[in-house]
Amino acid sequence: MSEPILQVRDLVKHFPVTRGVVFRRTIGHVRAVDGVSLDLHPGETLGVVGESGCGKSTLAQVLMRLTPPTSGTATFEGQDLFAKRGADLTAWRRDMQIVLQDPYTSLNPRKTVGDVVGEPFDIHPEVAPKGDRRRRVQELLEVVGLNPEHIRRYPHQFSGGQRQRIGIARALALRPKVIVCDEPVSALDVSIQAQVLNLLSDLQREFGLAYLFIAHDLGVVRHLCDRVAVMYLGSIVETGTAEEIYTRASHPYTQALLSSVPVPDPSLRGRREAIRLEGDVPSPADPPSGCRFRTRCPKAAPVCAEDPPALEVRDGTDHPAACHFAAPPHLVRAD
Repeated sequence: MSEPILQVRDLVKHFPVTRGVVFRRTIGHVRAVDGVSLDLHPGETLGVVGESGCGKSTLAQVLMRLTPPTSGTATFEGQDLFAKRGADLTAWRRDMQIVLQDPYTSLNPRKTVGDVVGEPFDIHPEVAPKGDRRRRVQELLEVVGLNPEHIRRYPHQFSGGQRQRIGIARALALRPKVIVCDEPVSALDVSIQAQVLNLLSDLQREFGLAYLFIAHDLGVVRHLCDRVAVMYLGSIVETGTAEEIYTRASHPYTQALLSSVPVPDPSLRGRREAIRLEGDVPSPADPPSGCRFRTRCPKAAPVCAEDPPALEVRDGTDHPAACHFAAPPHLVRAD
């Protein structure tokens, strides 16, 4: 496998919890992202999955330099991502773009589609000369399956799926190498989701894109991703290829997530045991000691409260998992 285009090590993002009006003081921190490490290779799709509130979108915001990290490192093509300033930062933004979750609020309602998709050319005029921008915008609309003649329409004149295609066209304008997809289909109907996912796959093959694909729908991730990282309460608890995760998940949390995926074939329903997790997700402002999943884990033991498990390959498994008792489903310990 080629060298990673994006490499993240021990990334941390804590938000301060303050009290007081006149004299504000910090009384704690929300540990939104707490020690995340991952690699993204050219041309691949890395899925980041987990429950709502586990830190997936915060991870995307930090990597896009929309909010500063608390600590940790990230390199893009070998260069320190968090050290970039001024012109270097502006130039880097051409190579890494984002598609946001909500196609209704991510587009400026006061601008035409031509202005929305062409805005990157105003910020980076060296990419497209002024006289050539209209043609470039029409080409982008055609690439994502929209009518180029609708360049003068406004976002409210399009459906949700069409608006998301506009967002994808905007992300493609500068020919990036990496696109961060922050739950790009979660706000769309199921039939439209399939169309947008197929479009992303086609664009990846055509332009050689790498995707960091954030989602909570495991079915969507399985359809699109080469590798998967499972997040829980700000940390990655299991990572591997899509086949390893979906057929040989070894972390109890991942196994519970997979058991909740609906079975499309009615004749197979009821043959798979559903794993029901007890209790609520702990607060990221006060996570449990040791393993963060232990308060809901059916295999929790005293060692889980004392020793945080490392993300590593263990006996009987073939991919890393942060669990002292990690084991494939048929080897799960009953005690």
